[in-house]
Amino acid sequence: MAKIVALSKILNVRESEKHNAQKAYQQSIEYFEGVATQLYTLLKKKEKAEEVQEDYKQNTIPIDKIREQITYIENLNKQILQLQQEVQSARTEMEAKQVKLTDAHVEVKKFEKIITYRKKELEELRQKNENIFMDEISVQQYLNQKNR
Repeated sequence: MAKIVALSKILNVRESEKHNAQKAYQQSIEYFEGVATQLYTLLKKKEKAEEVQEDYKQNTIPIDKIREQITYIENLNKQILQLQQEVQSARTEMEAKQVKLTDAHVEVKKFEKIITYRKKELEELRQKNENIFMDEISVQQYLNQKNR
């Protein structure tokens, strides 16, 4: 029984670790989604800016406006490259946290199975001892009746 109590304590620790891993994974998902949304927004801005630039090429627009648009698009490209790196970093972190969560889940399941197995063994031993005790009582009763 002491073994089961000790295993239960370890299981509680593992469940706590699993819970923390779930929180960390969820936070990494939210961060990834935030950065990916920023990237998407920048890509949409760049797309619109390129459309405006095409319109400028079709119409007679002052060269300053075209330069301004090109500079704007270049700045967007720099921001996009930076955000792409952030998205990749966030994705890598999220995947690492998912691995930790999976490992924590496996550990919890291991201890749950061990505890279940030990409880089953304990119950089988108790049942076996009870059967032996009942057999001894039966033998004693038989011998008592025979001696009368």
